[in-house]
Amino acid sequence: MVLLVILGVGLWLGFSGSKWLGWVGGKRPFNTATVLRQVQTISQLVTVKYVMEKVVVLEDVKWFGESRVLLVAHGIVKAGVDLGELRAEDLQVSGTKITVRLPPPQITDTYLDDHQTRVVERSTGLLRLFDKDLEQNARQQAVADIRRAARTAGILKDADERARAQLRALFLQMGFDQVEFLAQ
Repeated sequence: MVLLVILGVGLWLGFSGSKWLGWVGGKRPFNTATVLRQVQTISQLVTVKYVMEKVVVLEDVKWFGESRVLLVAHGIVKAGVDLGELRAEDLQVSGTKITVRLPPPQITDTYLDDHQTRVVERSTGLLRLFDKDLEQNARQQAVADIRRAARTAGILKDADERARAQLRALFLQMGFDQVEFLAQ
């Protein structure tokens, strides 16, 4: 009998206690500062990765001969949104609806995969000394070219779309019913 009374009181507190705490239908009320802190902890949300290849031919021609490097570069470009840039005015919470103005997407990282990048040809003229910087310059040019190609291919648009989809899923899991994104 005592166990039934304890069980009944526990159930009653479970249902009515959430209303006393301000929870409705099992959902917590949110305020902007709380949501901002939770989202900012994610910091850089990298949402897309492009893998690209680029052939780079770099020549250094002098009157006494030439040096040449032919490089097949295998590059990786990552992009996303820096949620650490969010400010309180970028979030608006109204009950179970949240409106978000995301920071602009940006390329977060560009690098060459050294295991798959290779020098196909290297030549030095008879009267030239080996130019040790030529391959390094070709690699730097490859990184810049791959970064530019990713921008042209739409990596920033893809990063923005995927960030919105991932944040929408996060906010819905947090208990929001409506998630709206404002233009930047």
